[in-house]
Amino acid sequence: MDARIVVAGASMAGLRAAEQLRAAGWTGAITLVGDEPHMPYNRPPLSKEVLAGKAPFDSLAFRPRASVSDVEWRLGRKVVSADLDERTVRLDDGDALSYDGLVVATGMRPRRLACPGPSAGRHTVRTLDDAQGLREALIRPGARVVVVGAGFIGCEVAATAVALGVAEVTVVDPLPLPMGGPLGELLGRALLKRHEDRGVRFALGTGVAGFAGDDRVTGVVLGDGSVLPADVVVESVGSVANTEWLDGNGLDLTDGVLTDAYLRVGGRPDVVAVGDVARFPNARYDGVPRRVEHWSIPTDTAKHAARTLVRAAEPAPFAPLPTFWSDQHDFRLQSFGAPGLGQDDVRILDGDPDGDVLVGYHRDGRLVGVVALGGQAVAASAARYRAELLRQPALTV
Repeated sequence: MDARIVVAGASMAGLRAAEQLRAAGWTGAITLVGDEPHMPYNRPPLSKEVLAGKAPFDSLAFRPRASVSDVEWRLGRKVVSADLDERTVRLDDGDALSYDGLVVATGMRPRRLACPGPSAGRHTVRTLDDAQGLREALIRPGARVVVVGAGFIGCEVAATAVALGVAEVTVVDPLPLPMGGPLGELLGRALLKRHEDRGVRFALGTGVAGFAGDDRVTGVVLGDGSVLPADVVVESVGSVANTEWLDGNGLDLTDGVLTDAYLRVGGRPDVVAVGDVARFPNARYDGVPRRVEHWSIPTDTAKHAARTLVRAAEPAPFAPLPTFWSDQHDFRLQSFGAPGLGQDDVRILDGDPDGDVLVGYHRDGRLVGVVALGGQAVAASAARYRAELLRQPALTV
């Protein structure tokens, strides 16, 4: 039998893994297995352009490199189990695939609220089908929308809903500020003001106790017993790693798939993990394994993991510079580095929180992340700090 690498997961991370395996010198067979029927596509527009009706699917689909024109795609299929000792994975249609190398790229799924009440009228935003279904609900006249969760997706959905002319948009979160976790208090307050100025309402510092209604949601019951009227609820309360299929192999699946500094899983030379399912130590900062759900991570992890798996050359410990952006209303958040690691020492580098502002995050006096909030000019200023962050020596893991 010809040598084969199986890539479990056919989203962006899986596609990039296949491309990077070819770039690293793998000439054997590659099989990608993905539970969605679609070819890999770009997810960030789902909560913005797709909801706004400005982006058809054709504009989201990635164009694979010519090097992967010969790979086998198993779309609409799900990996349900694996035996890493026997080097096999089993699919939901009963097929078993043997492999010489395995790439874990099964990603995340939306966390759902375990609250009493009807399920109809409750949405998440993770897949193209999710976004299309939510758009249909948002464009109904007089829709009242409650977004549960004031993180990236929640704030983007709220901004898009306001732009669509939705009658009422309210964001609920147990934290006191939107995106306070990744951004901290200074930018959290600035973000709150910008959203409120554009018509978004907030119920902060409270959780959701349940959902009112019989067949469909008619309201969101808050922790204090008050009820927010709602025809549409968007649950944006975090993600759950798709790792159940790896149970029984002695792996650490506490939060995603634990890897070493080379993205190897469980110390095995024939299994690597890529994308936001991978929990890896970043040599740029420290030896603490973390998952990173940023757009840059699938490509960064795929390149490193492919070299590890093919063993074309011994790579250095993985040390990516995380990058994210978020478009909300008429402004952008642009970040480089790891601002979450430097929230005890936050400094304004340029501008003012009431306008365009550039903020630096420091740990032990060292700049570890920058975030820009505002227009294109301040976002460009943040990009100039990217070179400074890259010049900093990585720490030894």
